[in-house]
Amino acid sequence: MTAALAEKDVRAVPPAGTTPPRSTRRRRRPVDDGTPRWQIYLPLGLYLLFTLVPFYWMLLFAVRPAGSTSLVPWPATTEHFEKVWNERSFGMYFQNSMLVGVATLITTTVVALCGGYALARFRFRGRNAFMLALLCSQFIPGALMLVPLFEIFRNLQLINSLWSVVIAETVFQLPLSIILISGFIKNVPMALEEAAWVDGCSRLQAFRAIVLPMLRPGLIAVGSFAFVHSWNHFLFALMFLSSQDKQTIPVGLNTLIGADSVDLGALAAGGVVAAVPVVIVFAFIQKWLVTGFSAGAVKG
Repeated sequence: MTAALAEKDVRAVPPAGTTPPRSTRRRRRPVDDGTPRWQIYLPLGLYLLFTLVPFYWMLLFAVRPAGSTSLVPWPATTEHFEKVWNERSFGMYFQNSMLVGVATLITTTVVALCGGYALARFRFRGRNAFMLALLCSQFIPGALMLVPLFEIFRNLQLINSLWSVVIAETVFQLPLSIILISGFIKNVPMALEEAAWVDGCSRLQAFRAIVLPMLRPGLIAVGSFAFVHSWNHFLFALMFLSSQDKQTIPVGLNTLIGADSVDLGALAAGGVVAAVPVVIVFAFIQKWLVTGFSAGAVKG
């Protein structure tokens, strides 16, 4: 019996100087449903072309010398960028937009996190009615609330203050943000928090140690959506900010459009300045953004 086992072990070990046999495990290949590749790539290519042509046209006018009609931006120039950044005060507009965007991101994320946790973990009277009110508030256009908000901010002496835009943007971003965060928290098993409570953690400690690390995709999705919306929004900044040194980039772009003529080169350069931060944000967070929106879109 012992000799048989020894012989079996010797056969199991490959001789010295030989390569072990390759694994017979096959790689998993994508399922081919028989659809021709051109039926997939052709619509995607047309959509990509339709999306990128306006951006190329804007970039062309931004870097093409004034008076040129070439379809190729060569020789390239930065005169339009220097004009909008220095002469048109786009450096100041950029700073104001960045302050508004970051402040809106922080306030929206913090308030939505608290509200979403309450809706996901607590059962209280009027919870369903509150959720319905959040959903219905998405049908109210922002222009309809301009007069009430203007009166409120005037009584609070916030007119011509960046905080008026931050508060207005946060208020309009909160309903969707709370719903998304609530759906994301529901995907975190309650048993994990209960186990932390048994180990001696308080509710706040369990939330910070267990739930919060798992909410990263949802928080990134909500924060990025709030930042991009406040960065591009034109109406609130136009209504609540009166002095030029408080204006944001969308209002600054509007000042480049005159009654009789439009400086296309400066306008295109300003559009590129306005688009670059948004492109950078989505380039870095697209993975978490898709995960966050898909995970938050659950049945409540």
